[in-house]
Amino acid sequence: MTIYLPEVNLNPNSTRKISSWGLAASLFAVLMLSGIAISETHAADKNSPAAAVNVFIGTGGDGHTFPGATRPFGMVQLSPDTQVRHFKQSYPWAAGYRYEDDSILGFSHTHFSGTGHSDLGDVLLMPYSGETKLEPGYPERTYSGYRSRFSHKQEQAEPGYYAVKLLDHDIDVELTASERVGLHRYRFAKNSEAKLIVDLRSSIYDYKTKNLWSNLRVRSNTLVTGMRETRGWAAGRQVYFAMQFSRPFASREIHNREDAVEYRGFAGPGAGAKDKVKIEGKAIVAAFDFGTPDDQTLMVKVAISAVSEEGAIANLSEMKDWDFAAERSKSSQAWNEALSAVSIEAKPEMRTMAYTALYHSMMGPSLFMDIDGRYRGPDNQVHQADGFRFHSTFSLWDTYRALHPLLTLIQPEARNADFIKSLMASQQFSPDGILPVWQFHGLETWCMIGYHAVPVIADAYMKGIKGFDAEAALNAMVKSAEYGPYGGLQHYMKFGYVPTDLEPEAASKTVEYAFDDWTIARMAEKMGKADIAKKFYTRAQYYRNVFDTQTGFIRARKSNGEFRVPFDPTVSNFGSDYTEGSAWQYSWYMPHDNAGLISMLGGDAAATSKIDQVFDAKVDEKVYAHMEDISGLIGHYAHGNEPSHHVAYLYNYFGAPWKTQQRLQQIVDSQYQAKPDGLSGNDDLGQMSAWLAFTSFGFYPVAPGSNEYIIGRPFLDKTVLNLPNGKKFTIRADHLSKANQYVASVMLNGKTLEKNYLTHEQITAGGELIFTMQAQPNKKWGSSKEARPYTQTQYQ
Repeated sequence: MTIYLPEVNLNPNSTRKISSWGLAASLFAVLMLSGIAISETHAADKNSPAAAVNVFIGTGGDGHTFPGATRPFGMVQLSPDTQVRHFKQSYPWAAGYRYEDDSILGFSHTHFSGTGHSDLGDVLLMPYSGETKLEPGYPERTYSGYRSRFSHKQEQAEPGYYAVKLLDHDIDVELTASERVGLHRYRFAKNSEAKLIVDLRSSIYDYKTKNLWSNLRVRSNTLVTGMRETRGWAAGRQVYFAMQFSRPFASREIHNREDAVEYRGFAGPGAGAKDKVKIEGKAIVAAFDFGTPDDQTLMVKVAISAVSEEGAIANLSEMKDWDFAAERSKSSQAWNEALSAVSIEAKPEMRTMAYTALYHSMMGPSLFMDIDGRYRGPDNQVHQADGFRFHSTFSLWDTYRALHPLLTLIQPEARNADFIKSLMASQQFSPDGILPVWQFHGLETWCMIGYHAVPVIADAYMKGIKGFDAEAALNAMVKSAEYGPYGGLQHYMKFGYVPTDLEPEAASKTVEYAFDDWTIARMAEKMGKADIAKKFYTRAQYYRNVFDTQTGFIRARKSNGEFRVPFDPTVSNFGSDYTEGSAWQYSWYMPHDNAGLISMLGGDAAATSKIDQVFDAKVDEKVYAHMEDISGLIGHYAHGNEPSHHVAYLYNYFGAPWKTQQRLQQIVDSQYQAKPDGLSGNDDLGQMSAWLAFTSFGFYPVAPGSNEYIIGRPFLDKTVLNLPNGKKFTIRADHLSKANQYVASVMLNGKTLEKNYLTHEQITAGGELIFTMQAQPNKKWGSSKEARPYTQTQYQ
């Protein structure tokens, strides 16, 4: 056995390893030299779920994930930033960190995981020694500012923990977090001054267009508070903070760096109530000097609040002590508990990919509520949560497809109920009276299309999630579906489709609205609301109004009923007929009515052939080069973006599940790897990862609200779903190998399973699903009409 030691405070050119026989003595010596306490070695079971996670997957390429410290669904995401998020650079650095970079400008407390849009990065801290520089500087000119170079050889991260050496400052940085508090520990070089930059511009040079206002208040020589209000993705967003130091600072200087504003600096001792100071403006940056600590260490706690500085101070009580080892351990335990919902046996790389996918699926929706239950709603007012924990960061256009169905399966019922109550509370306080579209920090962004909070609620209700008012939820769903001013809905209700001459992205909006309507109908029918069910089952058929049987594509119609011409199924532009896609990607989007699709395409063989064309097409890379989000191409199939995610599973509906198995192998092999650029597109708050999690189990929820999971093929040797109801559902893949990619047969609880899908009830009842794998396709299994999944063709 070989044990690799944490590369913290070690020689940058060394990689230390020792054999197990000398572990005890060597580990003690190294840890004492490095200043790391024995309790912090984290020599936990190497087979634990958290130990299998590689938090750097997705931090390179277009994955847009971050490697820093957070808790499952936590309010704080404490992570390094490697680049300014100027509007011209926003896309590549949407998560603040990019693996390809070699310098860090600081550590901020809020980040998105996997989005295609930049924001957050609140309350940036950067420790340093020597000369005070108030600007971060440029990567190509490291010494021009306070940023520092770093090396991946001296960078370490795991769920709930991040560490790095700042090479230019010779400082070791460690980060961990509770739900609402980020904890920093800095080790400075011997006899070096301990200094700290606090930048409320949060690495944004263009503060004049991003920062509306900010302030910083020195309350004592160990406590600083403040706030930041921005006009970014969510206009008027406010975040408050309280920052506590483990030792008093000796001096400080605080500046407002706005253009045409005299730099108002404050220097001198910072002790005593008489010396309190507050500064306001759009570009606040401060420097604190803590002298030369005998133990070379400075620790900082930063609590954030949705409500006020006093709320942030109260949130500090979530982390009462300065025991970094204990907080790191609590964070690790929280992740192991969350990830233990699934037990995985697989080859090392696949196990890492699967557990990392589960890890990324538990980043959001994120908590956005103070410890006393107060939160900020979409009206930008403060509200009190009653009997639930308010969450925000709902990337619904992405996550309703697989992320939320995954969470209904593996997360506690109370957590899923909290998500739904949060959506309903947002609707209650929405100025428009509708459910969130794309919300973070309580505020609406109006990003993307559809009213996809609806399928999230309907899917949870259909699967028996309790703890929320179903009547109120259905009312909120109907209000959202009938809110005419949003997204051309008034035209959709009038014409039976969204006309392209009256509304952009008309084809995509029509088909996505139709699916959302179907989920309303499903929930209403189960609740005995026959009139609502009939109305929305009818609307669910509106997708047919934009399907052109002559070409076999979804196409946009004008208000006079004519299809837009000329027509090119490869065209994709922002503001065109399709949302982040083309007709090739969107013409499969009627997941609730694939029987209707089969009929319109001319039968099983024609439908199968058409999907084969999607995957097998020879597509010039220039065709989609102008669209950042259309990535991970296999022909016209774009795995890096959500509209394609269900397409490979459609073969099951056409009686050719062996082709689903073939395509899944093709997708997983080409789109996922256990390395920083191992995601082919934005992870989008866990949707890309949830797709891999489901697919690795062996099934996928093509139509949330149907309570059915379409069987693909497993990629893990053994999976145990430790269900919230206390039961276990075990999935075993016999003879699984690279060569054996096809399903020979399937057994459920000892009986042959001929159907090519599973029901939610079958899974939650517990039991065992056994796949027998082979090298050649079994073209008979799951191919009969009786074996196929549910599909709604017409409402009876």
